[in-house]
Amino acid sequence: MFTSRSLLATAALAIAAVCHAGETTPRIDQASLLKRIDKNDASTVILDVRTPEEFAKGHVPGAINIPHTHLPARISEVADAADKDIVLYCATGIRSEQAASRLRENGFTRLLHLDGDMEAWEKQKRPLVK
Repeated sequence: MFTSRSLLATAALAIAAVCHAGETTPRIDQASLLKRIDKNDASTVILDVRTPEEFAKGHVPGAINIPHTHLPARISEVADAADKDIVLYCATGIRSEQAASRLRENGFTRLLHLDGDMEAWEKQKRPLVK
């Protein structure tokens, strides 16, 4: 049974989620990321926020894996990337945006979201590391 207090809290969370959903991360297309990978662009960090199991099945070359649920505890692992472009991806985009939000909360500003995430990367038969 819901109390008026729990309904109010639920409504506040829903409103916050809708407002926050409007804050999306700029996109980087697959071809642009591939160019950066080919050039070994040191100004780019590729962050796969999927689970370790998903990462092991195949990931973007050069990506590091920090699951979005582990990011708060492991934020120090990307601390030296604050002055670099951090390209985020997951399977379909939801976890990438959650991770981007967490990174923004920690002062990261140079965030990019891989257009289409892993789903599109695989459909386009882009290179994978297993």
